[in-house]
Amino acid sequence: MHPDFEAFQIAIPEEEIGALRQRLAAARLPDQIEGTGWDYGMPTDELRRWLEYWRREYDWRIHERRLNGFENFRTRIDGQTIHFLRARSPRPDALPLLLLHGWPGSVVEFLDVLPRLTDPASFGGEADQAFEVVVPSLPGYGFSGPTHAPGWDVHRIARAFRELLHRLGWRRYGLQGGDWGAQIATRMAPLDPEGCVGLHLNLALGRKPDDPGPLSAEEKTDLAAMARFARDESGYALLQGTRPQTLGVALNDSPAGLLAWILEKFHAWSDGDRPLEQTFDRDLLLTNVSIYWLTRTATSSARLYRECRERGLWEETPDYVAVPTGVARYPGETVLRYPRPWVEAQYNVTHWSVLPRGGHFAAMEQPELFAQDVATFFGTVR
Repeated sequence: MHPDFEAFQIAIPEEEIGALRQRLAAARLPDQIEGTGWDYGMPTDELRRWLEYWRREYDWRIHERRLNGFENFRTRIDGQTIHFLRARSPRPDALPLLLLHGWPGSVVEFLDVLPRLTDPASFGGEADQAFEVVVPSLPGYGFSGPTHAPGWDVHRIARAFRELLHRLGWRRYGLQGGDWGAQIATRMAPLDPEGCVGLHLNLALGRKPDDPGPLSAEEKTDLAAMARFARDESGYALLQGTRPQTLGVALNDSPAGLLAWILEKFHAWSDGDRPLEQTFDRDLLLTNVSIYWLTRTATSSARLYRECRERGLWEETPDYVAVPTGVARYPGETVLRYPRPWVEAQYNVTHWSVLPRGGHFAAMEQPELFAQDVATFFGTVR
């Protein structure tokens, strides 16, 4: 183990759990116009139901033990604490893989896929497709703790995670990301084109081709979907990209507000208009939200939007990525949906799959499909 790695045990004090329950009991919920459902945001009756379950039935300790069932470490890179969990494989020839989450996610997004990736034979897969997996918490997120200086944008995180790979001793590895994780992985791959054997994304970026030609019906649908998202769903990004500190007062002080802010995105960005617990494991969602609350990182996680917007990265077109790239397209993905020719103008796309189910949080929503597609792509570059 690298001398700069410190073994880390998650151990939230009992008084923190009690204080959370007290706040949940005292939540003051808003009124709602009858019949509006999710149109204005998370419905009050739905929120009340989730708050009651979080307060009365959800058991943090069960999920704390699950997280501690993996190796957890912390290290310092560029003045910032970086937490990561490591899932080893029984196969000595397992390919190292870095999984990168985004907002409003955490390492919890990948808990259900880790055993499928590290030991695929136990799930009906091919034993020689095994991975050794490391999942870092982004700087400012979860057990990495808050950031303490400006400038932690996706380029700086990419450089920090490249250093993490160096400390892990990985000379040949794969990258996988969605949401901010895709943005970071897109910047990481060109930093080490010899070591990075492949890049797998479930939220690929894109650029307009030099000679796009007439748009197909599918391409028009994709561009229309992104236009709808920009019109109807992007307010959270503008707020977090301009005044995250003001928003953070509410999110850091009210677990009810934090729950609504995060769960509304899981509902809006998933595949199908169903109750959340029919799409996701209810306790996994609450573990994800609990990590933001218990680590006090709602504000610092939101600051990533400000850091990237401040440096013009919202409008930036990254350098072309020559590393072999696999793209998984899920039907419920609404955040970015660049047409395939636009994605191919940005990456060396060698694998393109259209999945039958799933949305933005693919690893949580469809762990089996996610793990299968990751294994299929990296099977072409091992």
